[in-house]
Amino acid sequence: MRPSESKSSPSSTKPSASTIVRQIDAELRRHRNPARAVAEKAYLKSELEFLGVGLPVMRAVVRSITQQHRQLDRQKLVELTTRLWGRPLFERRMMTVLLLDAFEPLLRRSDIALLERLIRQSKTWALVDELAIAVTGRLLERSAKLVDVLDRWSVDDDFWIRRAALLALLPQLRRGAEDFERFGRYADRMLDEREFFIRKAIGWVLRDTGKKQPERVYAWLLPRCNRASGVTVREAVKYLSPRQRNALLSAYGAAAHPRQASGRALR
Repeated sequence: MRPSESKSSPSSTKPSASTIVRQIDAELRRHRNPARAVAEKAYLKSELEFLGVGLPVMRAVVRSITQQHRQLDRQKLVELTTRLWGRPLFERRMMTVLLLDAFEPLLRRSDIALLERLIRQSKTWALVDELAIAVTGRLLERSAKLVDVLDRWSVDDDFWIRRAALLALLPQLRRGAEDFERFGRYADRMLDEREFFIRKAIGWVLRDTGKKQPERVYAWLLPRCNRASGVTVREAVKYLSPRQRNALLSAYGAAAHPRQASGRALR
């Protein structure tokens, strides 16, 4: 192949962020479903616009992009993130999250500021949870000093940021890593909260941790059953032994629980 041909080869060119955005927009429009858009907007109680494109389709588009644009670098990823996220369209923002997940190894520790901004602007678990677990959680594993940021998130006024602090620890805890103590500190401070999405997140992390560390989950939750919500306890006991499960449910049932979780739809 002559040098001139090599320069024009698709495998050697670096498309602009705007070109990739146009490619994504075209695919989203092609698969739009107005009826589904109405239903999803109502389900998520979101102020965003919706096209009604399913997650499998969006994942397929991301796979195509990762194959076509293997040379995408961090600068282009950040620019792409900014351009996609700028329009208040759910599918655009979900595509942003999926692309950050696919190209997460390109991110640096300083990009935590960008992730925090996206989480604050998400306002729905459908975006927050992926940003917290798949992106922030993996970045945390590569940059241990980011735990200082999570400490700050865990006491933030925004409950979505507090939820993200809990969920960002999930990748490590699922493998049985030793950061349960930090999660325990966060969760203990949040255990009395009435916000459903906090209660559910605590239970979710306890549930997944219980697959490999059931005794640790049991020992942490048992003395706190008088403070925990039903949502938290029911999630937490799913993978514990029958003995542990019955003991925790009995302890929860014996305690007075006048508080009710805020009326939000279940995940």
